Amino acid sequence: MIIWGTRSYIYQLAMLTLLCGRCGNPAAHALRKRVMKFTLFFIPLFPISTKYSTQCTFCGAQSQVPKEQALALQAQIAAPAAPAQQPQQQGANPYQN
Repeated sequence: MIIWGTRSYIYQLAMLTLLCGRCGNPAAHALRKRVMKFTLFFIPLFPISTKYSTQCTFCGAQSQVPKEQALALQAQIAAPAAPAQQPQQQGANPYQN
């Protein structure tokens, strides 16, 4: 007897502050990745599908997001902030004697 099937894995990628399309509130949204894998004898072998979604923490509305948009949102969070520039001194050069 061969036992086969599928199993889903959900990964939370980031928490974003977005404007919800359903309730209209600027609230935190969980960016999630759902991977469905083929299993044989309860061992996950290879992914069948991958889907991305966001879920509003205020009203619970969930919406599908294309892969490109999900990666762009994740990169936006992961990008380090630009370092603040140091003010330049006017006048004398501190390196000259």
